[in-house]
Amino acid sequence: MNSVLALSDSGGAFPLLAVFGLCVVCTLLLSIGSMLPEKDELSGYYLGQRRLPSAVNGLAIFGSYMSAAGMLGNPGLIALTGYDGIAYVLAPMVAWSVLVLLVAEPYHSTARFTIGDSLALRLHARPAHLAAGVTSVVVCLLYLTAQLVGAGALAATVLGIDGDGAQRIVVAGLGLLMVLYVVIGGMRAATLVQGIKAVVLLATGLFVVLAVLSEFGWSPARLLDAAVLRSGFGDAFLEPGIRFHDRTSKMDSLSLQLAFVLGAAALPHVLMRIGTVSSGRRARRSAGWAACLVIVFTLFEVVTGLGSAALIGSQSIADDAASGNTAVLLLAERLGGPLLLTVVACVAFVTIVAVVAALTLTAAAALAHDVYGATIMRGRASEKSELTVARWGVGLIGVAAIALSMLAQHLNIAFLVSLAFAIAASAILPALLCNLWWKGFTTQGAVWSMYGGLLVAMALTALSPAVSGNATALLPDADFAVFPLRNPGLLSIPAGFLLAWAGSVLDRRRRGGAADYAEMEIRVLTGTGTGRRGG
Repeated sequence: MNSVLALSDSGGAFPLLAVFGLCVVCTLLLSIGSMLPEKDELSGYYLGQRRLPSAVNGLAIFGSYMSAAGMLGNPGLIALTGYDGIAYVLAPMVAWSVLVLLVAEPYHSTARFTIGDSLALRLHARPAHLAAGVTSVVVCLLYLTAQLVGAGALAATVLGIDGDGAQRIVVAGLGLLMVLYVVIGGMRAATLVQGIKAVVLLATGLFVVLAVLSEFGWSPARLLDAAVLRSGFGDAFLEPGIRFHDRTSKMDSLSLQLAFVLGAAALPHVLMRIGTVSSGRRARRSAGWAACLVIVFTLFEVVTGLGSAALIGSQSIADDAASGNTAVLLLAERLGGPLLLTVVACVAFVTIVAVVAALTLTAAAALAHDVYGATIMRGRASEKSELTVARWGVGLIGVAAIALSMLAQHLNIAFLVSLAFAIAASAILPALLCNLWWKGFTTQGAVWSMYGGLLVAMALTALSPAVSGNATALLPDADFAVFPLRNPGLLSIPAGFLLAWAGSVLDRRRRGGAADYAEMEIRVLTGTGTGRRGG
């Protein structure tokens, strides 16, 4: 991007590096300090002793959920596609009603540490833990890889880094930094990073919004008029059809929206944060706080996207980056010069850091608690040995994500985020909701829905235009795209629920095992207790 690269060429990259370096050092020191007062035990490492206030945990949930894709990608999409972009950005807000109303309180009351714990409270422990552990690791790795690749691209864009080697160094450095954070401080370090990220993200977003509105005399009508004028589409900019103009693209949009709406309520790193408060009621309040913050920041994205179209011009943004991901950076430089650009770029880095920390810890917990503790050791692992495995798991997940991001450095990996949401909605959410709310749900239903939803989502994606058949695909020179949609959610999500039902109905035992459903029902309806069984 020429305008932002000018900052790097003029030596303006130094303030960015200095500010970001200072942030890294301070956060690392605080994360080290965060572990000193407490003993090394699983509850502290995984959940920070369940002592967080609801509002603080809500802030941290917002921090772990809101990725750099939302901060940079959503405003750019609005700037390029107008109404279609606004509809795309606003729709996922519905997901938080699912989390608040159906998942947060009952999940907290039935899960000790992981999704596997909630399932194992009434189902057979080993198969339930293993299925939950596998799906959680897959979702986290996909999301983690996309975040690290985004970090490399952001560094290359803002700092003017040339060459594959330099970008890979940035990616490896960020990944290793997060391994260090999480190994040292566990959930407390992650909470600290997420809280800092949430505060600076909201503050920066508010400042940019106020700066945009001030450019148009604090009149939203003038902002809309200017956005329409410089969009290049005229009045069609505020009408549906720019991005989703034919039947296939509209179906693809529906599939993507369905994945985001339902998948957000089943993301493993968001669910893990639900357990960091002391009661189910506080868990629901935490989710409510996070929902409010997501809504507020989504409105910021809408104003920022329209401001980018009005002040920069949609065509200029597209010329700079076809994806629109640099719209916020261009807008920041237009409004506040190199200083505001530096601040926004640092916030983007911190945003990536926070999400990476949450994903790394969650994947490590799934490996240590679900796979090692509950499956391999059959629930007989000591807390000390599981904690050791968890810390080694952080390193393993970090190295795996770094290696995958190296391979995906030049690939169009935007579909990885949507695939992670689709798998969460197809494999995790059906098992979770059926386990909490359906008396007839069985272990076989859980195993079928989790493995089946995972395989269907990945198979449909492999056969989609996101992987082959066009110039923007992962394999542009190949063509085996027999499934027309880029996101599998429209088919894989119903398949996950259908497999949960079929597996339970066809289960000859027709019992969950491990606990009577009455105990689960009491916990779900009253919000009392925290699951201690199943590992």
